[in-house]
Amino acid sequence: MAFGYVYPAYQCYKEMEKNEIKKEQILFWCRYWILVAVLVVVESFSDVIISWLPLYGESKLAFVIYLWHPKTQGANYVYSVMLRPIVMQHEKEIDKRIMEFWYKGKDIAIQFMQTGFYYGQTRIFEIIHYLSTQAAAGAPAPPASADKGKEKESPKAK
Repeated sequence: MAFGYVYPAYQCYKEMEKNEIKKEQILFWCRYWILVAVLVVVESFSDVIISWLPLYGESKLAFVIYLWHPKTQGANYVYSVMLRPIVMQHEKEIDKRIMEFWYKGKDIAIQFMQTGFYYGQTRIFEIIHYLSTQAAAGAPAPPASADKGKEKESPKAK
């Protein structure tokens, strides 16, 4: 974590906070973070298969250091030679898939919101019904009037 995230994040921060920002350095760190994101996604699927290999963790650490180390700046090479050509070749398809996921996600979010609203509304009505039945069942009977047999006089009659 320290070599893959903390140190590179700090170096990226230092580069951005300089008075004179160098475009090449910012591009380098952008490439690095793109590659780290790709590695995290790929690793989430492949880690189960290859994590048992001897020196897997050490190899991964060495590769991450290779990517950001000032002498090798491997992120520039790996990005330019490996990742960029693949992404450029499939960019339209990737954009299309992202839009499909976006619209499906939006539809699912709306469905969840509607379901949640219906559930909340139903629960509120159940609570109100419960409280009203409890109030009616536990409400004391109206007091018996001592003047039950007497007719009430209207205030005008007095």
